[in-house]
Amino acid sequence: MFAGGCFWCMVKPFDTQPGIEKVVSGYTGGHVANPTYEQVSSHTTGHTEAVKITFDPEIMPYEKLVQIYWQQTDPTDAMGQFQDRGDNYRPVIFVKDEAQRKIAEQSRQKLIDSGKFDAPIVTQIEDAKPFYEAEEEHQDFYRKQPARMAMQEAGGREKFVNEHWQNPKAK
Repeated sequence: MFAGGCFWCMVKPFDTQPGIEKVVSGYTGGHVANPTYEQVSSHTTGHTEAVKITFDPEIMPYEKLVQIYWQQTDPTDAMGQFQDRGDNYRPVIFVKDEAQRKIAEQSRQKLIDSGKFDAPIVTQIEDAKPFYEAEEEHQDFYRKQPARMAMQEAGGREKFVNEHWQNPKAK
């Protein structure tokens, strides 16, 4: 499970990769069972918008998932991502076991050591908690609402990704 701002923006980068069987938008990390979008948006549930990914590790190893994740986020912003602000948009890698934790921690350390960012890397790595699927209108949003999706991406994510992850000269 990965949290990196609005879950709408986190689906397509994974969904379009080989070895990905399913990407579900939802909520995790909080203290309220079966929360609604409105409850999570109120910042009272402790939940973060996230995606839960079902994948074939023979085709898409977990290491690759973590790398895709980094390249969708600003790992230096602890209180949201781009125009999405608040704890429900914080960047987190939720790990299911020690093997995933080790991979995620090594990947984070490699990013820190790279010097790619001047600010500290603040993305958290936490144990997976119960995951609650978001309402149907939030699933596969990039396919259902391409115009709204383009507006969401224009809020800074696409520019940041292009400048920091796609441009090899960017620091």
